[in-house]
Amino acid sequence: NFSKAMDDPVFRRSLWNTLLYVAIVLPGSVCLGLLVAITIHGRKRTRSFYEIVYFLPVTSTLIAMATVWQFLLHPRLGPINAFLRMIGAHQQAFLSDPALALPTLAVVGMWQLIGFNMVLFLAGLSAIPKDLYEAAEIDGCAGSIDRFLTITWPLLGPTTMFVIITTSITAFKIFDTVAVMTHGGPMGASVVLLYSSYLEGFTYFHTAYASALTVIFLAFILVFSVIQTFVLERREHY
Repeated sequence: NFSKAMDDPVFRRSLWNTLLYVAIVLPGSVCLGLLVAITIHGRKRTRSFYEIVYFLPVTSTLIAMATVWQFLLHPRLGPINAFLRMIGAHQQAFLSDPALALPTLAVVGMWQLIGFNMVLFLAGLSAIPKDLYEAAEIDGCAGSIDRFLTITWPLLGPTTMFVIITTSITAFKIFDTVAVMTHGGPMGASVVLLYSSYLEGFTYFHTAYASALTVIFLAFILVFSVIQTFVLERREHY
């Protein structure tokens, strides 16, 4: 079964699609989560409101939200294409175009993960002593970008490492949006590892082969997480 997986073009495509999905979702959700956290961290009256708004996608059921996104992206009835037509742009077949299907799923994945990463970054920002910023301002580090590069970003290192590892694992586990929105199509453009394993086990009833794919998937996540931990751990200061 493991030899069959190495020679299976569907498995190779699902592996490539999964890696591409992670390559889009991981930096996008981490950077946007950090940006949102920094933006609302200094707010006092409206901070709770924005925290709730950005965290709502995390608490919602992804399958239900995938159905909503499927309507939003509909070529004729969806409001997104309606907006594109209104501004004079061409409507896009987001879910039926092989070149757009996987990036569209990645955008939905980022939308769900930004709120979770924001909460983690807010916890990290709250743990940074304020007297460090005051001392830096006395020493001439008055710009917001300088304070971020010299104080905020280095002290957020442990939080960033945790966010990167958890986000990469969540991205590798992509299944719900594929099963609801694209079913691995069009022409296999959005088939990923977990969905491929699901098809083999519960549609084609190749249970042994599906089990082998699952073991490969788990081993891949383990190796990826260990590499991330060792590489990032050497650069962080606690």
